[in-house]
Amino acid sequence: MYSYIKGRLTDMEDDLVVVEAGGIGYNIYTTGQTFDYLPSIGEEIKLYTYLNVREDAMMLYGFLTKDDLRVFKLLIGVSGIGPKGALAILSVMTTDDLRFAILGEDAKAIAKAPGIGAKTAQRLILELKDKFSLEDAFEQKLVHTEEKEADAAKSAKNEAVQALVALGYSSSEALKAIGNVEITPDTDVEDILKAALKNMAFL
Repeated sequence: MYSYIKGRLTDMEDDLVVVEAGGIGYNIYTTGQTFDYLPSIGEEIKLYTYLNVREDAMMLYGFLTKDDLRVFKLLIGVSGIGPKGALAILSVMTTDDLRFAILGEDAKAIAKAPGIGAKTAQRLILELKDKFSLEDAFEQKLVHTEEKEADAAKSAKNEAVQALVALGYSSSEALKAIGNVEITPDTDVEDILKAALKNMAFL
């Protein structure tokens, strides 16, 4: 029904976020891993969603990437694992870690998820092992690493802009100065600020 929901992040609770889109606030359940990469309250977010329909409820599950959603769907297709179990697994390990655990038949790592026993973990490996390849696992890990580095750089830039505005500079001045700063995955907010303030002297 919903491919994705794009809107403003308005609230975060223990296991769900609230995203306002088109004047409607959607409760979207997600993983602990996803929370680590969410923007600040009030900022825009896009979550790829899965609608689970039960007799007594309709629940939305959301993920930051299509790959996370794909793996979630594979997990709930395993006998004995529902949406809650799938979220538990993806909260204690990334999709990359899960791929390698399945390919390496590491049931012990998967069984660390709350509510997932050794037998369920072994069944998961048996049913999903043919769905993944080592080549795919390494390729996806590379993609996710690049995405995380880009997100970290964006977050550091935003923090630096806010800090400059707090110091009395206009948003346009701050954005212009930071736009001229070369940012690498190792650059932190303090480094960006120092370089931006140097640039300010020449604006």
